[in-house]
Amino acid sequence: MQSLLKKIRECRVCAAHLPHEPKPVLRAHNNARLLLVGQAPGRRVHETGIPWNDPSGDTLREWLQLTREQFYDERQIAIVPAGFCYPGKGKSGDLPPRPECAPLWHPPLLAAMPKIKLTLLIGSYAQAFYLKEHAKPTLTQTVANYTEYLPRFLPLPHPSPRNRLWLRRNPWFAEDVLPILREQVSKALSGLV
Repeated sequence: MQSLLKKIRECRVCAAHLPHEPKPVLRAHNNARLLLVGQAPGRRVHETGIPWNDPSGDTLREWLQLTREQFYDERQIAIVPAGFCYPGKGKSGDLPPRPECAPLWHPPLLAAMPKIKLTLLIGSYAQAFYLKEHAKPTLTQTVANYTEYLPRFLPLPHPSPRNRLWLRRNPWFAEDVLPILREQVSKALSGLV
């Protein structure tokens, strides 16, 4: 695992397309039981090198009911975004993750983490990559039909502050999905699944 992580952290495949020097941000361990697949690091995460070290991460930890210490225990939780480097700013937020990253690095990472019991697919880019033709036409439909993807995957909206309107318009997420999410995460981390 360490040699693979070293290769990823030295990756420069998409350097010409990035606004800054590549700085892949991820956490993985061969004993991890829970995998979090998000989009790509934001500017703050790029600067600190700590995944989910922003308001989105605060919301995600709240959804999972995990402390920062639990969340960042890479022996239990792997954090592997669809794109490892900050892609830059777009018109309405950050640009999408670079398309080279996930196809290149996710397969060897998954092979090196055989104990993963549950993968949280956070946002439409993670869902598109992992669910492929099984994803629904919209993120809302995919998340609403989360039971179709269990026990291997659990699709979630992105916990960005930009998604507050989505959360208000879809109260079923907090009422129905969050309790199942917490139950599934607890089972995965305790080895019950």
